[in-house]
Amino acid sequence: MAEYQRGCYLSAMLESLGYVAVTTAEADAWTMFATNLLGMQVADRAATGFSLRTDERAGRLFVERGGQERVSAMGWEVADAEALARLAAKLSDAGHAVTPGTPAQTEQRRVAELLIAHDPTGNRLEFFHAAAAAPTPFQPSRAITGFRTGPLGLGHVVLTAKSLDAVLPFYTELLGFRLSDYALRPFKAFFFHLNSRHHSFAAIETGVDGFHHLMVELNSLDDVGQAYDLAQLDEGRIGVTLGRHSNDFMTSFYARTPSGFMIEYGWGGRSIDPARWEPFECDHGPSLWGHERAWLDDAKRAEARQLRLDAAARGYRAPDFVRSRD
Repeated sequence: MAEYQRGCYLSAMLESLGYVAVTTAEADAWTMFATNLLGMQVADRAATGFSLRTDERAGRLFVERGGQERVSAMGWEVADAEALARLAAKLSDAGHAVTPGTPAQTEQRRVAELLIAHDPTGNRLEFFHAAAAAPTPFQPSRAITGFRTGPLGLGHVVLTAKSLDAVLPFYTELLGFRLSDYALRPFKAFFFHLNSRHHSFAAIETGVDGFHHLMVELNSLDDVGQAYDLAQLDEGRIGVTLGRHSNDFMTSFYARTPSGFMIEYGWGGRSIDPARWEPFECDHGPSLWGHERAWLDDAKRAEARQLRLDAAARGYRAPDFVRSRD
């Protein structure tokens, strides 16, 4: 664990998660999922795909037509062109190829400047500055109060890994992610922050390299509860039941996307002070209650359930509300 803390003492190279891109053969299913369940707004629809809005920006989730289901890019925001140049030099000096985005790619992402690189397991990372605002206000596609974004970014992403040792030094030592906390049971998981969102990036050791989930946070608990009702109407849609996390205090459920990975739909995440935050081991499991994880095998599900029951028996509690409206 100690080696992952080194990023805590670096100045973060990044500011927030700016966007996520998905390649899919199920574009129509994505439209229905994103609008009817998530409440996102479709924008910039074209033959090649479309953008999804969650706020004033032109795009936060880019859905691109293709022959396979995958997260094709994670977009990380930096302050300006100077910060982007420093990041490119740091990655290049460490032996990682960095490619400038073409004018077409930069326009597609609706940003001023774009760089492309890959992490040690092949995940495509895009770094950018100056994202464009949409010409019209955000209009959710169903009756929700809206998403918590702004300087906190789109939300957080979680990767799966064969070995965390092969992945995490890249994110901490080169990109400057800072450790928030970690858990060793029922699976090994490490959580990292860039700003006052408890974590913008995490990785869990599952024996497989991949993309686990994207989290988006709502401004109202009722938004989450009503989406949970809607998700239960679609057989197989719920990947993780409603529950509350023990580290960031998020109340959420996880919905399976048409591409197979999950989107965590949550409310009430804690805000932290990055300058004063002290990492800790979350030794009573990742959730205080709920969050039955269908993706775990029977033994790990039983272990996770026992950790929740132990936490309840010991009276572990989190504050009822841990942030003010941003």
